[in-house]
Amino acid sequence: MRTSCFIAFVLIVATSWPPAPGAAVQEPPQAIFRSAVNLVSMAAIVRDGRGRVVSRLTREDFEVTDNGQRRPILDLRAESAAPASVALLVDGSGSMKAGASVEAALRVSNAVLGSLEPKRDDAALYSFDTRLITIRNFTHDLKAVSGALDEVESWGSTSLYDAIAGTAAIVSKRTANRRAVVVVTDGADTTSAYSPTKVAEIAAAVDVPVYVVVWNTRDPEARLAIERERLEALSSLAQGSGGELFVARDHATMTKAITKLLEELRHQYVLAFEAAPNGGWRSVQVRTKKRGLQVRTRAWYLAGAGD
Repeated sequence: MRTSCFIAFVLIVATSWPPAPGAAVQEPPQAIFRSAVNLVSMAAIVRDGRGRVVSRLTREDFEVTDNGQRRPILDLRAESAAPASVALLVDGSGSMKAGASVEAALRVSNAVLGSLEPKRDDAALYSFDTRLITIRNFTHDLKAVSGALDEVESWGSTSLYDAIAGTAAIVSKRTANRRAVVVVTDGADTTSAYSPTKVAEIAAAVDVPVYVVVWNTRDPEARLAIERERLEALSSLAQGSGGELFVARDHATMTKAITKLLEELRHQYVLAFEAAPNGGWRSVQVRTKKRGLQVRTRAWYLAGAGD
């Protein structure tokens, strides 16, 4: 059954960011996540100079720098065969009524669902305007999620950034699985309380990569400065969480975006290293020792005493 709540109620993260070590975000009736960690787990995507996904790397091929200090990698897993939990977050604001926005949302969502394995993976469907709306909770019945896409309604204002933060917090509870939030939107935000930077920090703290697909067919010469500012904010948000932004302006670029998105979801490495002994926000960089390869991960984690 479809339920909704005000995003301000869902996002009980903190009155200011970042939260104190060990603080928990609450979504009744249970905690959404705990940010403090002893062992840091980081999803990573590796691509070569041509943009192709690189697989079959070993632990010895990577190095981790934590606030400028090298840290030994304790474990490395290639996650292509591990269970995946993917939350689809489809823009339900009034601006999505224009053009082929609804068709684009259906195309991306069904492509993602079609890439999952029902016996192994699960998915959920959320929508948003000024609220975060649960249309289908996490389930292995992927056909039920696909069938619920026509329940997404387009009306009202947009709290895009708040909705991403709330969804990432929910997905973070899928602790045993690969995790991701896939957002389909036209990129507009009118009423969010959270900034893109804070949302990136929230998603990074719980290691939930956010992938944003923007369907934007507007005249590139019209309102160019505003469009560029929105896309830069979304790109910063996605990449800060370890995800990526894809912009589609026609069917060809949409096909390219979907192909790259599915590659990202299928080919993740997960690295583990011991958190810094002193609590607080830590910047982290992951590189490979092989030339010509680029690694994308979240940019931060929150160190602190575990439970």
